[in-house]
Amino acid sequence: MTDTEDAMGASAGTEAVISVRGVSAELGSRPVLRGIDLTVRRAEVVALLGANGSGKSTAVRSVIGQVPVSAGRIELFGTERSRFRDWARIGYVPQRTTASGGVPATVTEVVSAGRLSRTRFGVFRKADRAAVRRALELVGMADRAGDPVDALSGGQHQRVLIARALAAAPELLIMDEPMAGVDLASQEVLAGTLREQVAAGTTVLLVLHELGPLEPLIDRAVVLRDGCVLHDGPPPKALGQHALPGHDHVHPHAPGGASPIRTGLLS
Repeated sequence: MTDTEDAMGASAGTEAVISVRGVSAELGSRPVLRGIDLTVRRAEVVALLGANGSGKSTAVRSVIGQVPVSAGRIELFGTERSRFRDWARIGYVPQRTTASGGVPATVTEVVSAGRLSRTRFGVFRKADRAAVRRALELVGMADRAGDPVDALSGGQHQRVLIARALAAAPELLIMDEPMAGVDLASQEVLAGTLREQVAAGTTVLLVLHELGPLEPLIDRAVVLRDGCVLHDGPPPKALGQHALPGHDHVHPHAPGGASPIRTGLLS
């Protein structure tokens, strides 16, 4: 290996894939994000945690441009978000919704939509069809490829949405509450799918209410409260299974007078 290759390898884990600096955002006239900082580096798995209404989903939607920011700066792969165009590098899984958006569609048709960014003029080639099949296999839905999505259970819907995001082979995967309302069997399938993506070097930002079966994959946890970052570091112990009381932690960048967060009691 050359010195140049060594340097590239050394920097791979420190490159900021997502950089959020001093970002504020409002929904209507209500402040939701209050000057947050967030960095996700290449090949890192970061969980965004907090109670309902803490700003988790707004934060990820601001990253991908679905929510305008009133202050601050967001960069994706080193490019200011407003100038970023290579969206095929990013896979996004929204909070669980009807996969077809109310339009009759098969599982394959929905997942194929996630591959369009990799095609030329929307024309599917052999490699594109193979990528769709592979994505369905990853989430354990290959046997339902021809079924209408309206016939699926909630957990199966979520698997289809994740397969749609994986079909483009993204470098960055952003998932908003992927385990919410999903049965245990589907949770285990989704955890296995994500484990494989992480092993392949995919960078992941997850919005979670609790870590659950994804806990072993998480490198860092960022905890929000009232639109502010209160913790950025190792995942709070026993999150979702009630950590021992008394473990309070205030992030050094929290505004003056912020209350400490009790790490096991996010909900």
